[in-house]
Formats: sequence, C-alpha cells, structure tokens
Amino acid sequence: MIRIRQSTPAEGERAVEIWRDAVDATHDFLTAEDRAAIEAEVQSFLPAAPLWLAVDADNRPIGFMLLDGSSMEALFIDPVYRAAGAGRALVAHALESYPILTTEVNEQNKQAVGFYERLGFVPTGRSERDGQGRPYPLIHLRLAPQS
Repeated sequence: MIRIRQSTPAEGERAVEIWRDAVDATHDFLTAEDRAAIEAEVQSFLPAAPLWLAVDADNRPIGFMLLDGSSMEALFIDPVYRAAGAGRALVAHALESYPILTTEVNEQNKQAVGFYERLGFVPTGRSERDGQGRPYPLIHLRLAPQS
C-alpha cells in the first residue's frame, strides 16, 4: 500500500538517496561531470525542500515530488519500486490541489517520457537545453482535465 504525505526535515537524506538511485537508473545520457555537478546542486537544496513523499506500508519513503504551485518541479521514484504505482499516486495527489499540472522531462529519459504520456500529459514545447544551460533537451508537458 502506497500512502502520500509531506516530508520531514529528517528525511532529506533519503530524498537525495532516492534521487541518486533514480538518476543512476534512468539518466545514462548525462556525462560524468554533469552528473556530479547536478548531484552537488541537488544536495544543496533537496534536503530542506518541502516534498510530497510516497511511502510504503512501513512509512519508508519510496518516491518524492516537489511542487511549486501547479508546476511539478521534480518526481523521482526509487528504482526498486518503479511500476508499483508511487509515481501515479504522487501525480494523483497533485491533481487534487491543481487540476492542471505542468512539468518538464529530459527528452533522453525515454522511461519518464513514456510514464507522462501514459498519464495523459501532452507536450506544449521543447527547450534545447536544461534549466542550467546544459545540452539536455527538455520537453515541456501539461496535464489538463479531459473535456
């Protein structure tokens, strides 16, 4: 059973661990230098960020989502729990507060692109570079209610 709840400050390191494992499993397109630089950035802000966690039956975090209003800034799932419904549960939780969600996904992360497509996100644009100016194209996505 997956439950969604807010993070506590003590869970910051677990969030970084989830991020690290998820990126290692899905972001093989990153150079070693960029991977290290991105991890340093993540370690500087993620532990203190207000996250929504997907937790297992033992209340152990297995995934997290960072929302900035209706913008989903991050969604990462421990690879051990991929396809168990944690990502879907986090998105469903966000939709309870924001009926329209936006996010960005690395174009080279085919697993994530497929996940968002299955949930009904549609592309609204594309950037040649990521938010830090690195050469990793982003697809801008939007999920809105079906009419």
